[in-house]
Amino acid sequence: MTTTVPKHRQIYAALRRDIQSGRLGHGARLPSEAELGQTFGASRITVGRAMRDLQVAGLVERRAGSGTFVRGTRPTTALTFGLLIPDLGETEIFEPICQGMMASPLAQAHALVWGSPGEVESNAERAWLLCRQYIDRRVAGVFFAPLEGIPEQDAANARILAALDAARIPVVLLDRPAVPYPDRGPHDLVGIDNRRAGFLVTAHVLALGSERVAFVARPHAAATVDAREAGYREALFAGGLEVDRDRIARLNPLDEQVVKAWMIKARPDAVVCANDRTAAHLMPALLRLGYAIPGDVRMVGIDDVEYAGLLPVPLTTLRQPTRPIGDAALSVMLERVARRDLPPRDVLLHCELIVRESCGATRG
Repeated sequence: MTTTVPKHRQIYAALRRDIQSGRLGHGARLPSEAELGQTFGASRITVGRAMRDLQVAGLVERRAGSGTFVRGTRPTTALTFGLLIPDLGETEIFEPICQGMMASPLAQAHALVWGSPGEVESNAERAWLLCRQYIDRRVAGVFFAPLEGIPEQDAANARILAALDAARIPVVLLDRPAVPYPDRGPHDLVGIDNRRAGFLVTAHVLALGSERVAFVARPHAAATVDAREAGYREALFAGGLEVDRDRIARLNPLDEQVVKAWMIKARPDAVVCANDRTAAHLMPALLRLGYAIPGDVRMVGIDDVEYAGLLPVPLTTLRQPTRPIGDAALSVMLERVARRDLPPRDVLLHCELIVRESCGATRG
């Protein structure tokens, strides 16, 4: 699969090469954003993002009324950031997000570290020990994927964030907020628009003719799942269909008897799964119970993890741009370190619908 490098990354890389090769020497004035836009065939917004990344990396400085000038070939300070991802290795999206951070041009001057909490009994305890390690190490910032899937997740997340805030360590949240909607904490977040994701996959099966569309998630899911359910509900409303509460389930998809009872009660002709992991467990259960996919029930997910196309019936899903999320998260973190006074931001990246056999549509 060919991956297109975003235009702002191309501009950043080209200017960085010119600076590090000496073609643009120390103190040299860069062309204006309008001139760079003409050179690279890019908008002022795109050029501005590349220039901001150069500034965050310590390669240039902007002087009001004068322009942008080469600062030097190396950033003034190398920073160390901690990765606090309790689900790393369990939730499939986080490894490519971390790869996106490490592959970012901005990462070359800095260090990303994983802590080692040793043998612990729970993700909550592991996360707390990692938090304490990063505070003791005085890292410049922490990338935190809030805990989910456990009853005490809200309290555990609040404890971690309170400790990092007290230590004055900036935090960038990955994938999901740490507090339930509609609350908004004081931390930056990088991920996708989960409400829109739920809407898009639901609208897709509605357009294929489904009328009894269900939504399935695991218990104690993250706030992202609530947002995806909200998008599902909105798509039904937009399609002129009523929301049937029997078709919205928080269940263990590995419990075949629970799945069987719910299918008999809800009678869905399509199932929107909160994520691909849920779909990967629900699909075999439905097949063992004698349901044909997509003949009896269409199925869609969200994430497009590596195995989504390898399930018994290849899964239609919405692809998270995981590596670009990692790249964007590092940029947001560096901006946050440089400017503590910025208001908290949500940076939401676009997703792509990947159509496979499970929805019953012909791939175009």
